[in-house]
Amino acid sequence: MYRPAFFREDRIDVLHGLIRAHPFAQLVTVGAHGIEANPLPMLVDPGPSPNGTLRGHLARGNGQVAALREGVGALVIFQGPQAYISPAWYPGKAEHGKVVPTWNYVAVHAWGKPKVIDDPAWLRRLVGDLTDRHEHGRPNPWSVDDAPEDFIAAQLKAIVGIEIPIDRIEGKWKVSQNRSEPDRRGVVEGLRAAGDEVMAGLVEGTLDA
Repeated sequence: MYRPAFFREDRIDVLHGLIRAHPFAQLVTVGAHGIEANPLPMLVDPGPSPNGTLRGHLARGNGQVAALREGVGALVIFQGPQAYISPAWYPGKAEHGKVVPTWNYVAVHAWGKPKVIDDPAWLRRLVGDLTDRHEHGRPNPWSVDDAPEDFIAAQLKAIVGIEIPIDRIEGKWKVSQNRSEPDRRGVVEGLRAAGDEVMAGLVEGTLDA
């Protein structure tokens, strides 16, 4: 990922925070059948790898599983907030006109060698962890234990687990850091007027840095 110095983010806790907030990833591999990619939700654990470990699952019939069993490396892409940035928001537009549109975004890329896991007990824990993570805070959270055990056992036979110790991880926070302070304030105002409080907050955070 192209990361000019303005936009680099390498703090592990920040990168893991983005993954937890935006867990729906793209798992990309290159195997005997070429480039393959599949979307899936993933969990990140802080260890045992220094960069953390990703966990998820795929359908057993998914063709990418064969590539993973071959021991290929993988790139996992997590996409955070993103927004179009209009040059009309920059004070510089009125001063000199030398402005162009751009796109702000936050992304994390993680690399590692996936392990395919068939163990039913491991899969049951994973499904439980994923469910608890996304049901937490709901008025009536659903639990895997709410379903008949024989039904869950049958469902688990249809998936395989994926565990990826992260060998390398990097983030890019492109949130107008390369613009002047007046331009960034203009971006904050423009985003808020457009109803994008999330990106507005990220850009505003650069003014306090």
